Amino acid sequence: MDQFLGCYLDGFNGSARNSLHDRRNRKQMVDYINTLIQGCAGAANNDTEQTCKEAITTLLLHHDKTKNANGTVCMMGKYHNILYVAVKLCYLWQLQDAELVCKLLTGIYSCEQTFERIFIGAIFGTKAPHFIAGWKSDFDDQEENVRGVVYFLDKANKGKLMLPVFRNSLPENIRFLDIPIDSCAKASPVKLCIQLGLPDKLLIFLRFGAQITDLSDELSNFQYILNRLSEFNHCYPYNIVACLQILLRVVPTINISKAPISCDKTESILIREIVAETYNDLLEDGILPRSRPLYDRCGFFPPELKHICRCAIRQQLWKNFALPAGIRQLPLPEKMWRYLDD
Repeated sequence: MDQFLGCYLDGFNGSARNSLHDRRNRKQMVDYINTLIQGCAGAANNDTEQTCKEAITTLLLHHDKTKNANGTVCMMGKYHNILYVAVKLCYLWQLQDAELVCKLLTGIYSCEQTFERIFIGAIFGTKAPHFIAGWKSDFDDQEENVRGVVYFLDKANKGKLMLPVFRNSLPENIRFLDIPIDSCAKASPVKLCIQLGLPDKLLIFLRFGAQITDLSDELSNFQYILNRLSEFNHCYPYNIVACLQILLRVVPTINISKAPISCDKTESILIREIVAETYNDLLEDGILPRSRPLYDRCGFFPPELKHICRCAIRQQLWKNFALPAGIRQLPLPEKMWRYLDD
């Protein structure tokens, strides 16, 4: 496998720098390496998992070799786009080696400082990346792109992938699914789902432990979505309401208050006062229900014990990179698994 792919890459070095900018050329390369994987695995009676690992490793080494030859600066162009050939191969063969997949994601991030080419197609659709960032998605349609994102979210969690970002000139390590998207004003995938009103994709990201706080934005996600609902004059879009309901299920209390240092009121009292004064229309219309259990998220009642337990259990699973796969490893009945994963 290594020899066949090595010969192919030697010929690839003589192609134009932008030869892989066209999605069709990347697809041709994927199809060729797919044939190599099938043929080599069949000839040696090997598991395709091992043959796929060898192919991905060879592509990574080729990228690193050209990068190191240029003073550890990626030349981008075809030498970087070869990593997206590896991305598609990982997804197509469902490579289970989380360490190798994380190494691939780290290689992409070290050159781009973002994962927009993986996330944008899943969030906006596969035609959007061409207009947003000037490239076309390697996935056939939005549904496949979403499945691809789920695949990489799972492998990033299993590999405990943490990546460095700089906030206020200070380094901070965050997870794959919280990395800001550069071409979307550095918003996180969760922030984009809330802004666009995409409850189905928001639920996917939250199941894998995405953080709902966006430190790059002074306005919290709860404040953003409540302010937006307040603009609709008692006629609320179902998709934005669904996003709010999903957010309310993952926190003990909504975070919309920033108490002054001299304030002697508790956070729950401040939240209750802000909700009653600023979002009274949403209370009257039942968007923020006056009945429990959702009403207790607004500081009017203590949160339900079972909801606090759910938040605490998910927080511990998140710390151990075990969302959502670790839920069904807990010694609990099926009903409680569904409650924790809902």
